[in-house]
Amino acid sequence: MVPTKVIIVGCGVAGPVLATILKSKGYLPVIYERIKAGSDGGLSLMLQSNGLRVLGLIPGLLEQLPGHVEDRLAYFSTVAGHEAVLGEHVLETPLDVSGVAANTVNSIGMGIRRHDFLRVLAETALKAGVEIHWEHDVVDVQQRSDSVQVTFENGTTDTASFVVGCDGIHSNTRVNLFGKEQASFTGLTQMGGFSPRPNSFHDNGSMISCFGENAHMIAYQIGPDQYSWAVTRREAETKETWRAVDDTMLAELKKDPVSEWGFGAGELVKTAQKIIKYGLYDRPELATWYKDRVVLLGDAAHPTSPHLGQGANQALEDIYHLVRVLVQYNPLAQDPATQTLVNAFKEYENIRLSRTSLLVKEARRMGETRVVSGTDACISRNETIRKTWEDPALGLKNLAQVRSGPFEGQSEI
Repeated sequence: MVPTKVIIVGCGVAGPVLATILKSKGYLPVIYERIKAGSDGGLSLMLQSNGLRVLGLIPGLLEQLPGHVEDRLAYFSTVAGHEAVLGEHVLETPLDVSGVAANTVNSIGMGIRRHDFLRVLAETALKAGVEIHWEHDVVDVQQRSDSVQVTFENGTTDTASFVVGCDGIHSNTRVNLFGKEQASFTGLTQMGGFSPRPNSFHDNGSMISCFGENAHMIAYQIGPDQYSWAVTRREAETKETWRAVDDTMLAELKKDPVSEWGFGAGELVKTAQKIIKYGLYDRPELATWYKDRVVLLGDAAHPTSPHLGQGANQALEDIYHLVRVLVQYNPLAQDPATQTLVNAFKEYENIRLSRTSLLVKEARRMGETRVVSGTDACISRNETIRKTWEDPALGLKNLAQVRSGPFEGQSEI
């Protein structure tokens, strides 16, 4: 029997993971990615227990990840005249119980440079026998009764039984399904970078939050001597500066007011080896994620602001449930009828849409509450954080609720 071909659009986090797992289930996945192979994939991300649990389904993958496991949380006020430790906790007991790479999954998370992570994922897919075609930008998706034809900007086409759009926040698959949408600027920007590990930082791998006037910094370790950090603040849209930081601009950004913060935060900015700046945007929430033989996944379906650190992790949860329903409705990985796919995609959507919607809203709310102006508002925000971490069990419970899923104990796929 000829394996059922699946076109996966996007070779970021979700594409190669989905392809590798589908390959193991008897499908013939092919990945198409718009950018060049080896392109720099931005800054970093925090792999949390839910995402790590899915990655652990691919034998040997967790052991290859070149990230740094964090086991300490720390919260600081950097408001002038009110500098203080708001809370900290070193993880001595796991957040939850899992049989998958327990030392990693039960940590606060794993900080990892995005470029290195994407490289490992692409290499894993290639080793599994998955084809990856780089520099193929989707321009058209045409559905037929028993297949889907995808056309690329370079004029080539390919046809498969069904298509999964994993092409991120700028998804062309989404545009082809539902039309163009207007992205709206949230009023928040982020400036982020890589820096050497400050000497003042705790020996343990740490995830650190600093709360100042009209700004919030999060930082975490991504290697033995390197931290990644991002500062969120409220300011006007200045697109011309985003993701185009030359040496002159880098020197100016190192003089940012955050560079005067204590607790090692200022040192991160002053010693940055790379800085980028970008705006945070909202997109309309979709009522459905599929049409017949084409389905969306990850940021293509539910783009989110970064304040919960759940973007990649929720995409990995999507993968688990999409594969699970495909196994349920098409156990032999045969070329499915359209109605079979619709049934599977509908169940996948029913499982995932409400959860991701809640988390997108919570991430947006988190960004709003972290970045406040005025001394009174800052003190009130800081007191809320302090009270939360007076009882670490409460703070850890909140974390565990976000990071729960997509399965407990034994995987169903």
